[in-house]
Amino acid sequence: MRAVRGAGGTRGVRAVPLVLAALALTACGGGGFSDGGGSAGSEKGGTVRMLVNITPNLTQDYWEGLVKPFEAAHKGVDVKIEAPSGKGVADTLQQQLAAGNAPDVVETLMVDEALAPQMLELTDQPWVKDTPLVREASLDGKVYTVGVGEQAQSLVFYNKDAFTKAGIDQPPATLDELTAAMGKLKKAGYLPLLTSGEFVTGLQLLQLANPSLAQSHPTWYEDVESGKSTVGATMLPYLERYQSWLKSGYVDKNALGLKYADAEAKFLSGKAGMYVMGSWFTASEAKAEKDFEVGAFAAPVEKGQDHPGPQGATMAAPYMVLKATEHRDLATELVEYLVTDPAAVKSQLQQDGNFRKGVERKFTPLEKDVQAILDSAPQRVAQGEGYGDTTLPRGFNAAWNTEVQGLYVGRSPKKVADAVDRWVRDHS
Repeated sequence: MRAVRGAGGTRGVRAVPLVLAALALTACGGGGFSDGGGSAGSEKGGTVRMLVNITPNLTQDYWEGLVKPFEAAHKGVDVKIEAPSGKGVADTLQQQLAAGNAPDVVETLMVDEALAPQMLELTDQPWVKDTPLVREASLDGKVYTVGVGEQAQSLVFYNKDAFTKAGIDQPPATLDELTAAMGKLKKAGYLPLLTSGEFVTGLQLLQLANPSLAQSHPTWYEDVESGKSTVGATMLPYLERYQSWLKSGYVDKNALGLKYADAEAKFLSGKAGMYVMGSWFTASEAKAEKDFEVGAFAAPVEKGQDHPGPQGATMAAPYMVLKATEHRDLATELVEYLVTDPAAVKSQLQQDGNFRKGVERKFTPLEKDVQAILDSAPQRVAQGEGYGDTTLPRGFNAAWNTEVQGLYVGRSPKKVADAVDRWVRDHS
């Protein structure tokens, strides 16, 4: 998982995240290695190192199975899957770059001005043009990052049985209705909104705020850069609302001690009414044994705004090739395979609950709900740190998360907002 899932380069901001051994090598759109064209076999043998994100869905075994068909098509080639050794992929990559030991391919991160000099430009590769969100993720018109699909971010997953028992007839469309629903869920004996520590706390608030913020401040990134507004000032109302949920017991005051994976399990055990998360949660839900049905609705908006609002979306499974690689052709072909080969793409979409227009795969009922939300969204927008030319300084997501968690230890929303603004100023 990525996006703000997990985790960062400072730059200005502008206006506008199976069973694999049996995968067959099928023809790729755009002329991939598997159709007999391209430069397959241009390099004989060698090890291609790929640094990836490891999650409950994307395990070491999954990654190793995913690249087996590529290895089979390239005699003597070994794709070495590397898990993060630091706090995450971003931290690990920085350590490796500093040590002169960078991988050939990195997954999870998206390019910014700090990373661009280290990455291979892919703009002229003919296969990149039809990959998801490639233009949105480009930097100054240049393509460095390509991905498998898209992740919907601003989603609220809910326990349908809990809603029925609490007398909630339909999903909330406004934040006021969301707060009222929390009260009903608490009275019915459920924890209204499940959260946890790690990266989840701040991410959920970004996900909830994004559809409203995109309507009230459509040029938010540009306004922050010009000084017309600040992150803290525009997010203060959402921080205040979140604090009110804490005080009302709608969010567990001890949630910071709960790990991300344990929070997923807790929601899927039926102990909470709602869980805010990205579309990758659908993969976990599909594997879980439970006695209730999970639904999803688009994050509510402020009263008077259009609902559904713009959907926060990020590139799913973004890949970049390191410029310093000694296996440039192989590394590039590997990335091409991962983002264009039909079997590899379908596998990754299904494994982590992601979506891609034009790709048919078996949907669970919950995935159908998410696809309907994506289809009805008026537009896709970046959130938080953003991507491409629409970014805040690298590291914003982690800094925001830390400050939001301050609400749990008694810091006021205003102090949290001021701290966020200081961080942005210091890193811009």
